[in-house]
Amino acid sequence: MNRAAAKHLIERYFRQLTEGCGNGDCTNEFCASCCAFQPLDNNSAAAKALELFKINAKLCNLHPSKKQSDTSRSDSSANENTHLDNKMSDADYFTQKEDFSDVHYLTENTVCMILSFCEEEGDYSALVHVIGRVFSSTEALMKSFRRDEPTTSEPLDSDVGKHEKQSEQTSDQMGASSVAALPDGGPNEMFDPCEVTVDICSVRRVYDRLLAIDQVEAALVNALIFLTPNVELDLEYLDVYETNPDYLNIFIIMMENSNLHSPEYLEVALPQFCKAMCKLPVTALARLSKLWSMYGLPHIRRMMETFQQLITFTVVSNEYDSENLVNDDETVVAATQCLKVVFYASIQGGDVDVGHSEDDEDDEESDELTLHELLGEEQLYKKGPRVDPLEKELSVRPIDSIKPLIPFEDFINESLNEVLEMDKDFTFFKVNAETKFSFQSCPFILSVITKNQGLYYDNRIRMYSERRLTALYSMVQGQEPNPYLKLRVRRDHIIDDALVRLEMISMENPSDLKKQLFVEFEGEQGVDEGGVSKEFFQLVLEEIFNPDIGMFTYDDETKLFWFNSSSLENEAQYTLVGLVLGLAIYNNCILDVHFPMVVYRKLLGKKGTFLDLSDSHPDLYQSLKQLLEYTGNVEEDMALTFQISHTDLFGSPVLYDLKEQGEQIPVTQENRQLKSCCNFIMMEGH
Repeated sequence: MNRAAAKHLIERYFRQLTEGCGNGDCTNEFCASCCAFQPLDNNSAAAKALELFKINAKLCNLHPSKKQSDTSRSDSSANENTHLDNKMSDADYFTQKEDFSDVHYLTENTVCMILSFCEEEGDYSALVHVIGRVFSSTEALMKSFRRDEPTTSEPLDSDVGKHEKQSEQTSDQMGASSVAALPDGGPNEMFDPCEVTVDICSVRRVYDRLLAIDQVEAALVNALIFLTPNVELDLEYLDVYETNPDYLNIFIIMMENSNLHSPEYLEVALPQFCKAMCKLPVTALARLSKLWSMYGLPHIRRMMETFQQLITFTVVSNEYDSENLVNDDETVVAATQCLKVVFYASIQGGDVDVGHSEDDEDDEESDELTLHELLGEEQLYKKGPRVDPLEKELSVRPIDSIKPLIPFEDFINESLNEVLEMDKDFTFFKVNAETKFSFQSCPFILSVITKNQGLYYDNRIRMYSERRLTALYSMVQGQEPNPYLKLRVRRDHIIDDALVRLEMISMENPSDLKKQLFVEFEGEQGVDEGGVSKEFFQLVLEEIFNPDIGMFTYDDETKLFWFNSSSLENEAQYTLVGLVLGLAIYNNCILDVHFPMVVYRKLLGKKGTFLDLSDSHPDLYQSLKQLLEYTGNVEEDMALTFQISHTDLFGSPVLYDLKEQGEQIPVTQENRQLKSCCNFIMMEGH
């Protein structure tokens, strides 16, 4: 808003205070036509008009009779305006109070007014003072940029063309429009007022203007440095969020600053901000994650890169060793925990399947102590995976994600993985989780190699534990100890020998599968120190996944294996194949086997969905998608039925009815959804 527009509004407030709107039933306490209004002299009315302008007070529309009266009295009004002009000329209000000390919170209008004044004066010191004062105060920030705050300004220049002009709207209507019209890449839907009271659009437009001014950047940095220690104390000792959920507005406003990843913030301001954010209760972090999930990809990626930048900057700026662990670096830990909020926002903002879980059968807990508990190892073998509190609060898991907004690999921080002492981190995760931070509680930041190291330690501990138990049993029973899982196979019959032996072990004594594997090829000398086992698994997998065997098919386009629905092998054979794969991973043998994501999702207890066809059967997925999106007459144009066909192992066609007498049931506009579901069920079952 330029100075001329501001002056015009102040004049309207002045006339409203001195003459009123002409409506005898007016209820506006700041209007002379209101019956409860106390008359003011011209000097008092001029000062009051300035105050009303600053707080965006309500302006009455002139009553028709008043409009006619104003026309006939234009000369008189001119004299009064001259009086007001004289009040604002040499002794201008803005000049008298150029620090705007009575601005206790910010709105977009207020920022526009201060900016206009500073631009005209060629001095931004007043703006710097206001920004520093408001952005360093928790109370001021909570009240700033409220959605329920009426506004009388047009959008800032950066958003011209993205929003409709608001000059003809009343103050109440304008408050609503600022919520409904969001900038490109903003939240996908209107926010629920009970969820967040910040006008996100207004905040972004203000930041666009403020960050273009060099002097303001330093004020924002200093304000954040001053603000965050107070916020941290409030959250830790006063439980302010429980008493005032709007306390979250502070973090919402601050995270809209697109320059947070710049060097000015990285050394002091952003680390302090992350530490304060970690003090928020889980319910508040969940609200933040849900809010951010409605942002567009550019905004979520910017937040992710902000925290990643801080982690990388801190790691490369310090030296870590066995005594000075990265786990003890408060900045890295805090930034990682903040990154977790963005990680779950990315999941919620993408394609998610929170349903379709297999029914888990809970094992009955026994009151008897296990040998692991007697040996003091119960912490290493707690039943089930640890559930993250934020994950539980959001009721969404990483395995529920079909396609996140940001790919999972983008959350991996290579610099952190290079300095992480995985053996110590594993101990923290398994034993000292209550007192020491483990990056395995935020696995999204770890690379595959680092996770494999953690899996190696876990498996080795289990192997050593089984070895101790075997020795204990042998001493009690007076038998010769057998601490290893030994396989003796013939190279020419490696599949038969291995699967038969493993099948016997799995039925007779399945706990032996947890022992360390030693493989011996019949007729060959040598001690298995890992190399023989790896060769064994390589030979077994080459034969199992050979397309000529017919157990699996290979797609040259997707580079993925899938189960051959025409295979002559029974279900037990596939179970043994799974046992071999699990045994290879358990013995730290990396396998070059690639399955679609639906296979791993099912292993984790999820059922397949139609979207899973996109990588397992892309051609079928595209065909069914086109069927679902087709706008013409499905029955006449496509002539499809509920019967499909495929070729068997010998190339002969095989027909399947998706429903009883499916050949006689045409696919129509109404039942095509059922057709797609049946296709997927058939694919999953075969």
